[in-house]
This record gives sequence, C-alpha cells and structure tokens, in this order.
Amino acid sequence: MAGELSPALKADLEAVVGPQGLICTPEELVVYECDAYTIAKSPPQAVVFPESTQQAAEVMRVLHRHEMPFIPRGAGTSLAGGCLAVEGGIFISTARMKRILKVDTRNRYARVEAGVINLHVTNATSNCGMHYAPDPSSQMACTIGGNVGTNAGGPHTLKYGVTVNHTLGATLVLPDGRIVELGGPTEDPAGFDLTGVLVGSEGTFGLITEVVVRLTRNPTTFRTLLGVFETVEDATRTVGDVIAAGIIPSAMEMMDHLIIKAVEEKFRFGFPLDAQAVLIIELDGLEAGIDTLAGRVIEICKANKAREVRHATTAEQRMELWKCRKRAFGAIGRLSPSYCTQDGVVPRAKLPDILRFIQATAAKYDLTIANVFHAGDGNIHPILLFDERDEEQTRRVLAASSEILAECVRLGGSVTGEHGIGVEKLEPLKLMFNERDLAAQRRLREVFDPQLRANPYKVYATGAACVEVLKPMRKAAL
Repeated sequence: MAGELSPALKADLEAVVGPQGLICTPEELVVYECDAYTIAKSPPQAVVFPESTQQAAEVMRVLHRHEMPFIPRGAGTSLAGGCLAVEGGIFISTARMKRILKVDTRNRYARVEAGVINLHVTNATSNCGMHYAPDPSSQMACTIGGNVGTNAGGPHTLKYGVTVNHTLGATLVLPDGRIVELGGPTEDPAGFDLTGVLVGSEGTFGLITEVVVRLTRNPTTFRTLLGVFETVEDATRTVGDVIAAGIIPSAMEMMDHLIIKAVEEKFRFGFPLDAQAVLIIELDGLEAGIDTLAGRVIEICKANKAREVRHATTAEQRMELWKCRKRAFGAIGRLSPSYCTQDGVVPRAKLPDILRFIQATAAKYDLTIANVFHAGDGNIHPILLFDERDEEQTRRVLAASSEILAECVRLGGSVTGEHGIGVEKLEPLKLMFNERDLAAQRRLREVFDPQLRANPYKVYATGAACVEVLKPMRKAAL
C-alpha cells in the first residue's frame, strides 16, 4: 500500500481541499514520519487538511472509493505511535479545524473543532470563570481530538477525572463518509453511551471533527505545596497516606532527582538539587476550611520524613511551579539525546514497589531512568534515556519497557493510563486481555469500520506488520 500517491487519488483529493490542502512530496512528508514516539518511523503517502466537518466527510468518501486507509492526526504529541503510518495510507490532519464554535456557560459546555489546542479552551472561557479540566503536560500543543482519541489525563484529573469524564458528545465522520452525532450537550442522553465508547478508540472508528466538552467552574482558591523528600519511597508513601486520610487533592505529582536536576537547570525555580524526590500537592475549593486541609497534608508529609514543605504564596509562584512540572519532558533534552516515556498504572499502595522495580530494571539493562508522574492516581511515567542512533541501546530500552509494563499488570494495574496503545503496546496489551476479550473489542471496532481502514495496525492488531516496519530497531526486543 505504501508508495507514491496515485494521480487519480491526488486529483480527487485536490478537488475537495485544493492543492493548498494536500502535501505529498517526500521532503514535506518526512515531518510526519513519527509522532512523539520516535523509535518507530514510517511516513504517510500524503497529508490532507480539511477545514470543516463537511469537507472532511468529502475527503473520507474519496478515500472510501479508492479503498485507501487513513490515519487521523492532531498535533502529533502521541507517545505510543498512535498516528504512525505503518504501511502507508493518508493522514487526515485536523490542524486547520481549530475553531471554538460555541461556549455556553449557563449549561457549562463548549463545542469545539477537533484541532483546537487543549489550553485554548481554558483561555477562551477563563473570563467566564470556567475552564476545561483535563490538562496533559502537552496541553500547550495537544489537540482536543487527540485527547479524546487517547482518553488523555493530566495532573488535575486526580480530582476532576480524565477526558471521558469531560466529553459530552462528538461529531464522527465514519470511514465511508457518513457523519454521525454521538451524545450531545445534555448530561445523560438516552441509549447506549457511544460517546464513552469513542473516547480512547485512538482513531480506529473514524475521524472526530467536533467535540462537546464539559466546562468546570474555577475553584475559589488554591493551596499549592511542595514537599521535599530524602527518598523516593518516603514521597510515594505520602501519596497513599494523604488519600487514606480522606483528602482528595486536585493534583499530586512526583519528580525524582534526575527530573529535579533537569528542570532546575532549565527554569531556575529553586528546587533543592540534593533532594531525591519532590511532591507537588495542590488543594482547591472554597476558602473556608482549605487551610485546615493544607495543614493536615503538611502533617502527613512530615510524618513521612519530608525535609521541608514549601508553600506557593502567590499566583505567580503557583504558575511557575506548574510550568516547571509540565515542561519537565522538554527539559529531559539536557540529559539525553533521546527518551522513551512509559505510561503504566499501579494501585497507589504499589507505587514504592513499582519504583523499586524500575530502579532494578535500570541496573539490569544499564540504563538511566528518570521518573515524573501523576502520583495521585498511580499513573507512572518512567522516562528511559538513550540515544536512538544506537541500535543496542534502543533494544535495551524496548526490553526494559516491556518488563516495566508487565510488572504494572502483575501489581494489579494497567499498561496505559493516558497515552494509549498505538503500535507500542500491542504485545503488552495481551497481558491484560485474552484472545476472546480482544476479539470482542475488535468486533466493536468493526461496527464503525468494517473494512479496517481507520488507523490500521493499531490497538487490536496482531502487530505482524508493525514488526516489519520497526525492524531493525525493534528486532531484538520483539
């Protein structure tokens, strides 16, 4: 299927979007050969840029006539190869579908196009005293359509929930070009929850063009704390103790020594470079009683041997602290030319166990692994540092990643919390589901995409085609 675009298909696509809405030269396509999972690379045959739902439907009808597979693509921030063109195909980019169509503060929702940047929704509603709660670290770049595709999370989803909890409805263009509306602005529409089915489907049902998102009222006040710990184990034990005390912070994020060092070199916030771990703990809500809760959290931190607990006393300090956390992945470039971020989940009580396992795995494979993650909900993000130009290092990174994900499952968790399956976790997914489970999920996908042209070789694929594409890099690890 891979190769140059046929003249007939090119002419048909240009008839819909114009020459300016299609790119198909090798020099331009190299930009699209991978997403943020840079280990796997394979360019599409073309990228098409529809500007509306109707135009996207016309594009889909063209691809249907030509029996051409397609891959939805937002900002390309996926960390699991979710928008990799495994065997060619056409990227349908939502980059030009970035309008906020409606904001209804009375009913607390907004209708936005799929290419709208996550943070832009909050920026557009902040004057109304509302925001869009899911806040991935990539929220300054990632799109709402991509967030829906992977059921993205973020630091503040500990209290407020992940993307599925804030997606009321969506406009979906099916692979044959039909437009369907799933859900809508009402809280509890009748019938099956097809919106919930769509969230997390990673582009395997069709192309999401519009999303109805829930808006959340801004908290009255915040208390943002930074706990400084001598050991990672003390920090992770604190997480479970805070939740066990009946306190649900809006966020609890952990950074280990390597991340602290990288972030401090980049932003000069004042993080203690001799600490082994820090916890960012944020409480929000009404002014009444929040200081009592903050005092209780400080007591729990100190009971777990926190060296000190700092308090962001101004809005500027709070924003600066969160900027450091959310840009931590970018700061990793100071430590290594390449990195691979994992996305396992474990029960909170098992955080010390999985972090010990990660440390042992790093030693086993002679790797450096840094940790920055959503500690409050057990969603770990071990960052494996390496040089992807070195095939042997890449092999060890993939092998170590597989072992870490397997341990997450053994501890009662999952192989992904928010990054999705993509091509990266095709094999680890089998640790969670047997063949009957996977077959049932494949049948659900076929209801929307009977010809399997929507983002092929992802999520429920056998992985055979992916193995070929990823050679020689993944040969040894697979």
